[in-house]
Amino acid sequence: MKKKHFIGIDLFSGAGGMSLGASEAGIEVKYAIEKDKYAAETYKCNHKGTIVINDDIHNIHDLSLEKGYPVIVFGGPPCQGFSISNRRTNNRKNQQNWLYKDFLRIVRCIKPDWVVFENVTGLLEMEKGCFFQSILSDFHDSGYECSYMTLLAADFGVPQKRSRLFVIGSRNGKKISVKRPEKFRHITVKEAISDLPVLENGAREDILPYAYPANSEYAERMRKNLRVCSGHLVSKNADYIIERYKYIHPGENWEVIPVELMQNYIDRTRCHTGIYYRLQKDMPSIVIGNYRKNMLIHPEQDRGLSVREAARIQSFPDWYRFMGSIGFQQQQVGNAVPPLLAKAVFERIVQEI
Repeated sequence: MKKKHFIGIDLFSGAGGMSLGASEAGIEVKYAIEKDKYAAETYKCNHKGTIVINDDIHNIHDLSLEKGYPVIVFGGPPCQGFSISNRRTNNRKNQQNWLYKDFLRIVRCIKPDWVVFENVTGLLEMEKGCFFQSILSDFHDSGYECSYMTLLAADFGVPQKRSRLFVIGSRNGKKISVKRPEKFRHITVKEAISDLPVLENGAREDILPYAYPANSEYAERMRKNLRVCSGHLVSKNADYIIERYKYIHPGENWEVIPVELMQNYIDRTRCHTGIYYRLQKDMPSIVIGNYRKNMLIHPEQDRGLSVREAARIQSFPDWYRFMGSIGFQQQQVGNAVPPLLAKAVFERIVQEI
């Protein structure tokens, strides 16, 4: 008798954060589809047993699957158009907002047992909720009973206050919920990154040994038995940017920078609260996102975050390597679904087998 386990298909896989969570929950991810060249290379590097298709999802029409195993299709269509802060594209006219239709097309073709659709929470508010309701209706019409929930990554062991929307669909009519553990504790930035190397602005030496012994269970979990790890790359900021950093204490942002140092901003008061934010070491991080563009600052050093520090805050283990130049690596980390959050979702589904 065949061992019963899930076969997974990751759509819009990016660097593989959701797949890593799925794999740790016991799901065999058979296929991953990703358009971006460097994200696909990162995925291939870290998921040796998965067939990675580096192509536009519009071109995908058939995926061969072995019969006899329950199948789960999961992924998050590019979410920039759904962002609350991106009002220009937060509407039906933006073609990016219809990529979920390709997600749905693959689901209708394969007819998996379960579906997990992940996205930003801004999707709930788009067009006063009408757009999200149409998505739920589409899944229902395709044969899926759907549950949806907003989950805070920090509640599931990720050292980051990042909320994500999950829609879980079942062909067997099951509705489920994913609840934070009864006993949980938020992981701090200090616990997440304080054992990593001290770096300079513009650091370029990719692989380095750890600076200190692991100071937390979280750091031990990320390191395992490694003595060195990759990703110690930091954006090279101009001197005037570094000068701004010096005025910002943990928990503060651009508002404390002297006005005379912000003259290149037409209207600095329109800056988002996450711009020039220095992380607080005794709390979870704010959302990583595009941390280079936002100028997120290390809690103690006057520089931006390294790729590895951001990856730690996203809950990627240290063996996980990112491909491409520093800009591509930063984008991959910032766009990813935190693996530990994804793992919690998939473990809940696996319980229903």
